Amino acid sequence: MRALAIAAAEAEPQVHLTSQTRIVAAVIAIFFMLLILDLIRRDRLQERYSVIWFVAGLGMLAGAAFPGLLELVADAMGVRNTNVALFSIVLLLLLGLALNFSVIMSRQAAQITRLAQERAIEHARKDSAAAEGPLGKDAGSRNNSAISTTEGAA
Repeated sequence: MRALAIAAAEAEPQVHLTSQTRIVAAVIAIFFMLLILDLIRRDRLQERYSVIWFVAGLGMLAGAAFPGLLELVADAMGVRNTNVALFSIVLLLLLGLALNFSVIMSRQAAQITRLAQERAIEHARKDSAAAEGPLGKDAGSRNNSAISTTEGAA
């Protein structure tokens, strides 16, 4: 008889959160979203990246307000245990974020390389112009005028 009760309990995934746990989870989610807004306000986080984190905070708040929502997600994933569903969702979110930030870092590394090369070219041009100096330019123009008068005389 006890084995049947255990099997029935395992067959029906249920999320049991006390009201205190739900309140704590909601407060943490709201604090997280306020932290994101504060980081944007202080220019430490750009708006385009904050959307991802703000949506994650809304997901945390939805999970705290509607614990049965996780059961629906677990059923949609074909998973019996809601903990496995939650772990899978968080893992996929973290993998997506890691991929997103890797793409951003690669783009910025290419941009930094291009800017460093442009700066080096500008610096080399400035150094070569400074090395010629005013005498070098005058001497070059005198040579050009001498050549042109010689050609005119011929």
